[in-house]
Amino acid sequence: MNKIIKKILKIIGIIIAIGAIIILGINVYVKCSVNKKIVDVNNINGNYDAILVLGAGLRNGKPSPVLKDRLDTAYELYEDGYSKKIIVSGDHGKKYYDEVNVMKNYLLDKGVESNDIFMDHAGFSTYDSVYRAKEIFLTQQFHLYRSLYIANKLGLDAIGVSATLRNYSGSVKFELREILARDKDFVKVMFKPEPTYLGDTIPVFGDGNVTND
Repeated sequence: MNKIIKKILKIIGIIIAIGAIIILGINVYVKCSVNKKIVDVNNINGNYDAILVLGAGLRNGKPSPVLKDRLDTAYELYEDGYSKKIIVSGDHGKKYYDEVNVMKNYLLDKGVESNDIFMDHAGFSTYDSVYRAKEIFLTQQFHLYRSLYIANKLGLDAIGVSATLRNYSGSVKFELREILARDKDFVKVMFKPEPTYLGDTIPVFGDGNVTND
């Protein structure tokens, strides 16, 4: 019986090891494949259709520190003239949780024109947000790899600008979660499903107020 148990444990150990190698291998591949598309905020060339700011949660009705840094970096790029439009994409699936209007109001308070801000109310995931836009991505370094990988596989011409402006509590947790998320989206882009909600096409060159609710 002991030999049988040892054999079963050995097989389980091999399966776990193979699974870990696959998960970590995909993670490394995703990061390496888009690493050159991540640029420093001071080394951007050209102009872009829009700046996409991906949601990162609220705290007491205000942007979380991670989201605040994304919005501040987006504002800097907007002011420097790299793009005349900003897309804020986040979760507004419930009436009492409105990430996108908080994001827009934060930018309005900084002086961005209302008609230059487009709100994506159905940015329930990174994949959903990317599927719906062509842009510069504004997010932290650990999140950029997955965002840009999705964009590349969806045929979008995008670069990534890191909005890491401080050390974040829980950064190790963020990175570990991203490893699994990269694996998930690696598989997802093979099939390219439509996002949870797609909706009508809204030209980003128009008036962002059409996305107000």
